[in-house]
Amino acid sequence: MASRREAILQASTKAIAERGVRGLRVHDVAEVAGVSPGLLYYYFKDRDGLLAAALTYINDRARESGTASEGSDSPLERLHLHALADIQDDPEVFENALVWHELRASAVFEQPLRAPLARTSRQWDAEIADAIRLAQASGDLASTVDADAMGLIVTALTDGLSARWLSGELTTDDARAHLSTALTALLPAARKVS
Repeated sequence: MASRREAILQASTKAIAERGVRGLRVHDVAEVAGVSPGLLYYYFKDRDGLLAAALTYINDRARESGTASEGSDSPLERLHLHALADIQDDPEVFENALVWHELRASAVFEQPLRAPLARTSRQWDAEIADAIRLAQASGDLASTVDADAMGLIVTALTDGLSARWLSGELTTDDARAHLSTALTALLPAARKVS
C-alpha cells in the first residue's frame, strides 16, 4: 500500500495529466488521495511545493522505467533504448510524458517550477551523457562526440518528438523511428580498425 505522501503524489500526477496545472486543485488532490488538505500542506507546504514534488516523482518514475535498457550487451544499444524509453505505448510512460510537458510549459509562467525543472532536466541530460561516455569507452561510439553537449541535444530532441507524439501529430512508432534515425545520425559509430 502506498504511503500517504505517495498517494498524494499519485493523485497530483493524475490530476495534472487530466486537467493540467491550471486545473489542479489542492482540495481535489487531497480528496482523491484520501487525506485532509491540511496533511497535504504538511507534506508539501503549498501548491508550488506540491508541483515541484510531482515533477520529482514523475522524473524518478520515468528513470525507473528506463532501466529496461540494461538488458543489452552493447552500450550504444543501451543508449538508444534509454532515449527511446520515454516514448512508448505504456499508460505510465504516457502519463509521465504528459505531466512532464505540462510542468515544462507551466514553468514559463510559474517561476517556482523553474528550478526543479532545471534540476530534473540536468539529471536527464547527465544520464544520456554518461551513456554516451560508456559507448565511447567500449569503442562503439566515436570519441569525437561531446558527451555533455550531445546529452542535452538528445534530451531536447526526445522532448520535441514526445510533444508531437502526445499531441497526436506522430504515432508512437513514428516518433520512435524518427528518434532512432536522429540518434544514428547524431551519434556516429566508431570506426573499427581491422
